Amino acid sequence: MPDIMSTGISGLLASQIALNTTSHNISNVNTAGYTRQMTDFGARIPQRYGPAFIGSGVDLVGVRRLYDQYLTAQVREGTSAQSRLVALNDLSGRIDNLLADTSTGLQPALDRFYAGVNDLANHPADTSTRQALLGQANALSTRLHTLAGRMDSMGRETEQRIGDEVGQINQLGASIARLNVEIQRAGAAGVPPNDLLDKRDELVRQLSEHVGISVVPQDGNQLNVFIGSGQTLVLGGNASTFKTVQNAFDATRMDIAGPGGTVITSQVSGGSLGGLLDFRRDVLDPSRNALGRAAVALASTFNEQHRAGFDLNGQFGGDFFGIPSPSVLGNRNNTGTATVSASIADVSGLTTSDYRLRYDGSAWSATRSDGTAVALSGTGTPGDPFVADGLAFVVGGGAAAAGDSFLIRPTQAAASGISVLITDVSRIAAASPLAASSTSTNIGTGTVNGVRMTDASNPNLFGPSTIQFSDPTTYTIYNASSATTSGPFTYTPGTPIAGAGWELDLGGSPQAGDQFQVSANTAGVGDNTNALALAAIATRGVLDGGNSTITNAYGQLVAGVGTVTQQAQSGLDAQTALLNQSLQSQQNISGVNLDEEAANLIKFQQSYQAAAQVINVASALFDSLLAAVRGS
Repeated sequence: MPDIMSTGISGLLASQIALNTTSHNISNVNTAGYTRQMTDFGARIPQRYGPAFIGSGVDLVGVRRLYDQYLTAQVREGTSAQSRLVALNDLSGRIDNLLADTSTGLQPALDRFYAGVNDLANHPADTSTRQALLGQANALSTRLHTLAGRMDSMGRETEQRIGDEVGQINQLGASIARLNVEIQRAGAAGVPPNDLLDKRDELVRQLSEHVGISVVPQDGNQLNVFIGSGQTLVLGGNASTFKTVQNAFDATRMDIAGPGGTVITSQVSGGSLGGLLDFRRDVLDPSRNALGRAAVALASTFNEQHRAGFDLNGQFGGDFFGIPSPSVLGNRNNTGTATVSASIADVSGLTTSDYRLRYDGSAWSATRSDGTAVALSGTGTPGDPFVADGLAFVVGGGAAAAGDSFLIRPTQAAASGISVLITDVSRIAAASPLAASSTSTNIGTGTVNGVRMTDASNPNLFGPSTIQFSDPTTYTIYNASSATTSGPFTYTPGTPIAGAGWELDLGGSPQAGDQFQVSANTAGVGDNTNALALAAIATRGVLDGGNSTITNAYGQLVAGVGTVTQQAQSGLDAQTALLNQSLQSQQNISGVNLDEEAANLIKFQQSYQAAAQVINVASALFDSLLAAVRGS
């Protein structure tokens, strides 16, 4: 027959364990990653007494975590996605503020420079106006340097943070592996160590803040953890070590390598590390290149027009701006001796991409930084360079080996390297080198609308040349330098008349016998023809195949970064809401509710007191029995 004393004691001990578990829950209400625990009990096997079975008390079945692996995985994935967007939104927002700000952006400095060129067109001989233009040009150059410097600083910060993230990942991986060993050892008796499991789950969640991971359980309550596209970080009790290595082309740029040294940068995603890599690839690099492209377009176009003008000394204008050539970086693993040089062949064809030129043993190929293949024309020799996207590549030096590659950065260094070459205000070429006029005896309505130089190397450029109309649609050109007459030519209204290195635009209707003169602009001090052409660059399409002005191109850069930032912010808001929902669902199951635990505390206290009373009754019964025996 069951023993009432034993039954009472089992209830007392059961209530004590339940009280201990409840107090443990309450104590860890603020512990990160803690999962609420519950004590499970089962009735002891009853004993038969006559026609009935009499219960014999309660036994502890176990203390289990209120844990849902699917909700835990959902929280982990949401944490990784949110951390990625936090990093991307923060960094892209800083670039957005830098470029769009009215005090730090490029547009205000660009507008002031264009205004200075317009002032020059209005006062071409005024020394103070010329000096003001040089001041605005230097201010524009300084603004470009500042913007490029800030981006370079953010680039260095990004590289540093990538290294820090990899260090954190290694540290967390090692901690998870150690816990795997402890959990396997502690659970050898078949009882799961709840608090160790909580601690490991929290470490895995923290790891997901840094990088996207996949988790695979295995026997012995162990977890295997993988990052990227399946690179092993934790396998049972062993943790792999990842590291940052110098990029094969650029020693200032960090790549991520696995334990075997294989670069896996492109395979890593998610978490704050993924956000940093996304920012570097999708925002920082294109922004640097786009800013540099604007600088190249401005300098190249302005220089070309400036060289076509005459300065106050009666000489052709030289380059107004200095601009660096495209950067070419060889792969440090190249085994051949070939070299590659790059130059800009057509500004209008420039993109915001970098390029990789690779030799496969028989031919060269080029790809953009997004992996898109680019068709190459030419043979790569100095006389017939490879041409693609407005760039020209020349392969020189020795022989290339199969697998050799080169990274070409056409515009990245342009903004930081642009300079103003003109220091003497008299060297600003505001005048046209040519002057054109009609003779006073003309009877038609033809007027000179403008003359421009097309070939400064033509030996007969300054002629002088005389255009003679024999009838309204036919003309000849006499050049005094060569003492030759060319023609007759057919005149089509609206079509320029081309001569010895020049083109003339006519308006109206010339008649038979009308003449027009083209000669050197010997009195060009007050001439503003070339200054007007320089000012027109502000509204001239020079990029994207001639469809975008420099201002448009900068606006596209600002809009592009703004769009990425807005998308990152919107994604962050949405992902934060989803993560909060997942956390709430998880906490509804696994979180500690103090009101519920307080109720449990009272319940188990009462059951403890009741069990104690059972023991007290059993003791009294036993005393009565002893007294009866002694009395008999």
